[in-house]
Amino acid sequence: MSANPNKESFVRTIIVAVALCLVCSVLVSSIAVMLKDQQINNALLDKKKNVLVAANLLNENTDIESAFANIEQKFVDLSTGQFVEMAKPQSYDQRQAAKDPEMSVAIENDLARIGRRSKVVAVYLVKEKSRVEKIILPVHGKGLYSTLYGFIALESDKQTIVGLKFYEQGETPGLGGEVENRNWLALWNGKKALNDRGEPALKLVKSIPQNDYEVDALSGASMTTRGIQNMLDYWLSDQAFGKFLSKLDVKKGEA
Repeated sequence: MSANPNKESFVRTIIVAVALCLVCSVLVSSIAVMLKDQQINNALLDKKKNVLVAANLLNENTDIESAFANIEQKFVDLSTGQFVEMAKPQSYDQRQAAKDPEMSVAIENDLARIGRRSKVVAVYLVKEKSRVEKIILPVHGKGLYSTLYGFIALESDKQTIVGLKFYEQGETPGLGGEVENRNWLALWNGKKALNDRGEPALKLVKSIPQNDYEVDALSGASMTTRGIQNMLDYWLSDQAFGKFLSKLDVKKGEA
C-alpha cells in the first residue's frame, strides 16, 4: 500500500519550516551577540555627547572622546550628598536601579511624577586640575505624554545654568516637543537655577522674563512646561541633588 503523497508533502513542509526557523534563530542570536559590544559603546558615546551638549562643550568640530577626557564621572548617594564608589561603574544603569526596591527609594513628595528614584546617581564634573568648573546633573520627569530625560549643567557657583539638554522625550511635535528646540534651550544659559540659600528658584513664565530666575515658557505647551518646572524643583531640592550641591567643594572637587 503506497504512502499518501499529500501527507508526505505536508511533513516535508513542516520539517523545512522548522529547520528554517532554527537557522534564522541561530543567525539572529549570533548577530545580536556580535553587535552587543558595539551597541553598548554607541549608547555610551551618545551619553557622552549629551553631557557635552548640556555643558556647552560640543560643536561641529569637537571630538567627543577627547572633549570628554576632561569630564569626570562620579557617583552620589543622594541621601547623604556624598560621593560613593561603585564596583562596576561602567555597567551601572540608573533606570534599572530605580526599578529595584533594594537600590531605590519611593518618593514621598513626587513633583516629578516618577514614583521611585535610584539611591545612587551618576553626575559629571568638568574639572581644571582639581577645581570643578561645571557640574552636569541627570534629570527626568513626566511631561504631558512622556517621561523626559535630560541633563542640566551648572557653573561652579552651583547656581548659574550653563545649559540644558533633553535627549529622550515623546511630547507633542511642535508643542511640548519644542523642549529640543535649540533657540528655546539657549534661553536657559546664564539663568539662575537656585537662589543664594541653595533652594530651587527658577520659574518658567508665560510673560516676558523679568530677571535671571525666569525663563520664557513653551508656547502652547502648558502641561509639558509644568512638567519641566516640577522636574527641576524636585531634582534640585534636598530630596535629590540639593544635599550634594551644598556639600560639593568646587575647589577640591570633593563632596
